[in-house]
Amino acid sequence: MSLKVAVQMDPIQSVNIESDTTFMLALEAQSRGHALWVYQPEQLALENGKVSARARPMSLRPEKGNHVDLGDEVNLDLHSDVDVVLLRQDPPFDMAYITTTFMLELIHPKTLVVNDPAEVRGAPEKLFAQHFPDLQPPTMISADVAAMVDFHRRHGDVVVKPLHGAAGSGVVKLGAGDPNLGALLDLHFSIQRDPVVIQAFVPAVVQGDKRIILVDGEPVGAINRVPGKGQIRSNLAVGGTAQPVELSDRDREICARLGPELKRRGLLFVGLDVIGGYLTEINVTSPTGAQQLKRFGGGDAAAALWDAIEARRGA
Repeated sequence: MSLKVAVQMDPIQSVNIESDTTFMLALEAQSRGHALWVYQPEQLALENGKVSARARPMSLRPEKGNHVDLGDEVNLDLHSDVDVVLLRQDPPFDMAYITTTFMLELIHPKTLVVNDPAEVRGAPEKLFAQHFPDLQPPTMISADVAAMVDFHRRHGDVVVKPLHGAAGSGVVKLGAGDPNLGALLDLHFSIQRDPVVIQAFVPAVVQGDKRIILVDGEPVGAINRVPGKGQIRSNLAVGGTAQPVELSDRDREICARLGPELKRRGLLFVGLDVIGGYLTEINVTSPTGAQQLKRFGGGDAAAALWDAIEARRGA
């Protein structure tokens, strides 16, 4: 049975089709005969309890520079006109993002939203990982400068990062005894009120930061993201290099611990970040890495996801 699928994402025209996971997911849906529409978060509307989107039908092709055809805009009733919504816009995970989850919660599960919007809202990526403290390096989340200065004193080399940041933005390493933590925090809090994550530095990051992709609680495979020379940030968006890698026994242990909880929450498509055997983040908003994983001969995360979606929709 063909499904009607709406994709909530950043502009499709500007994605890099050679690396973008959302493009891969949508192309896989199209290859299975599912109909596609696309819209941006600001095109959602909630009126009298009904959620709609000004969306455009789309047709995709793996042709760089000519990868999408868009039809005329229509007002899509997300309660009744579609079977599935892919919630795939990139962070920041701010109030605008959170508001879309409240709106999409009104249509789920009659219209299947992937990932479950209430659970996306309830599982901010650095906070959700705190449910598994024994799998993490020493970590503190706080807006208390004195507490973070004390954490730095106790743990030596640390990494400081915005709580709701993404793609490596704002990540800073401070050595033991570095006097700049207070000034760095002053700068952060002069811009925003969100707490900050401070975490003991894991030296193994120079060997890479694994991105493990799970579908419906089961690991599909992993890639290793290696930082550039002299860098600690391994995110592909800031110059990290993707390399093939196998799942270690420790990786499988982490997946076995998290998998049942992810499945229970309806978080069908998730990316775990693991450095030196430590879990650092649980990515549920718009996890990436699926194209690189398949290119390296690993699992096909897009096919696995659509198998899971079709099983739920009876397609």
